[in-house]
Amino acid sequence: MDWARYKDSWPHAAQSRFTLCKPHRWHIQEMGKGPLVLLIHGAGGGTQSWRHLMPLLAQNHHVVAVDLPGQGFTKSGAQQRMGLVPMAQDLTGLCMDQGWKPDAIIGHSAGAAIALEMARHMSPAPPVVGINAALGNFKGLAGLLFPMMAKALAMTPWVARLFTASTSRPQSVTRLIEGTGSHLSEEDLRWYRALIGDEGHVDGTLAMMAQWDLDPLLRALPSHPSKTLLITGDRDKAVPPSTSRDVALKMPEARHVSLPGLGHLAHEEDAEAVFSALRVFLEENST
Repeated sequence: MDWARYKDSWPHAAQSRFTLCKPHRWHIQEMGKGPLVLLIHGAGGGTQSWRHLMPLLAQNHHVVAVDLPGQGFTKSGAQQRMGLVPMAQDLTGLCMDQGWKPDAIIGHSAGAAIALEMARHMSPAPPVVGINAALGNFKGLAGLLFPMMAKALAMTPWVARLFTASTSRPQSVTRLIEGTGSHLSEEDLRWYRALIGDEGHVDGTLAMMAQWDLDPLLRALPSHPSKTLLITGDRDKAVPPSTSRDVALKMPEARHVSLPGLGHLAHEEDAEAVFSALRVFLEENST
């Protein structure tokens, strides 16, 4: 995405900066002082996903949000490093480069998987909050076909252009978001239209999907060292809430909290409710 086009309007643009930490040129937003909380958005999202939650967290924390490689305003320098493990490694490298030692990591959807992958290699392991965490593989034949389809799509140059064209109408994006069980304001939808309308962002998202492999993390969850809070919206249609409930039972120090009436983008629908659910956890468990 072209920062020059959005630098005066993007949510919390005044808190944005860019840095080169190889192989990527990262878009970073920071606000607040206190224990450091790292925010990781899900596939297809960006820092704008945290626009409501960031100021609440920043009352008592140093909050850092980043765009994932190839998404939003972060420019990928290595197209082959879009999978779970490489992105977790590159984010950890960015933290080291910037002198950040996260006291907690919060991830939404696929971002929760990245948060857990990062945390399990840190010492001490920081607490993790997953919001509608995408921690389940497709089952059966879909589990075999989806990765192959994603790889094929990511290798086809015109797919991103076709997708952005098919979602060019405002109502198309509205339907896409509402299909996750969430109902966002027109202002929030505006930013998703910008993201989904950008071929580079869609290309980056497809590459992430094509290279995604949860299996190593899933095998490690029963011995994961982080204290973990998994928050779900009970109307999530993108990731079944039962996924987080089941994962919490497998992890040694995890618990699950369900929020009524919220969908996959719960932290954008009702940031206050999500903040209330995670605030005490952060106070009790920040390293």
